[in-house]
Amino acid sequence: MTAHTAIIEHIIGHTAILTLNNPPANTWTADSLQQLKQIVIKLNQNKDIYALVITGQGEKFFSAGADLNLFADGDKGTAASMAKHFGEAFEALSAFRGVSIAAINGYTMGGGLEVALACDLRIAESQAQMALPEATVGLLPCAGGTQNLTALVGEGWAKRMILCGERVDAAKAEKIGLVEEVVEKGQALDAAVALAAKVAKQSPSSVSVCKTLINAGRAMPRSQALPLERELFVGLFDTDDQAEGVNAFLQKRAPIWKNS
Repeated sequence: MTAHTAIIEHIIGHTAILTLNNPPANTWTADSLQQLKQIVIKLNQNKDIYALVITGQGEKFFSAGADLNLFADGDKGTAASMAKHFGEAFEALSAFRGVSIAAINGYTMGGGLEVALACDLRIAESQAQMALPEATVGLLPCAGGTQNLTALVGEGWAKRMILCGERVDAAKAEKIGLVEEVVEKGQALDAAVALAAKVAKQSPSSVSVCKTLINAGRAMPRSQALPLERELFVGLFDTDDQAEGVNAFLQKRAPIWKNS
């Protein structure tokens, strides 16, 4: 286990677990955002890692986002710097070549929800509360919130949460498509790790290009996405994993992935 200033990282099998560890509310700082970016870059280079899970230390908060004390003096330079750090960190997370899962174990507000939105999947504990309350304090969710939330839940609920400041509980979040699963208190991390273990049964080469295609659908017209889908299918035949996957199936054995 490696302890960083505000992120604890450890590995279980093919999964990296990142625990936000900045009590009392696991808020983000410039340092922890840069740390997240560097960790994701490092994990991308580790061919033995197929998935990552992000959760919050303690029982009350996943993350409350940015510390508003940073913005109390109205300094635009600080605002620009933090926006840059948030954007770089969460865009790096979204671009992670494997599967990222947020294990939402408590209050998830502002930049805390935005890091969960930057993940591929979200599992929330039943007591969790989620919101993007930035407009309540004269700000806006600048770390992908307006775009990623809308892509998941549609314009109506994105506008309720961002423009009206509406907070949702775990049950409502699941109903509107903000999270994919709700579990009992204390179970989110185990559920996320179990889901991540399923990823290891898939070809990591296939997972990477499938994720690219799914994400491309947000911005790319189908007339471009469908030919790209076929092109990337053929491209998999340049990988070792393609031959391993097909032959393992035909030989009735478990595949041994090389992530290449």
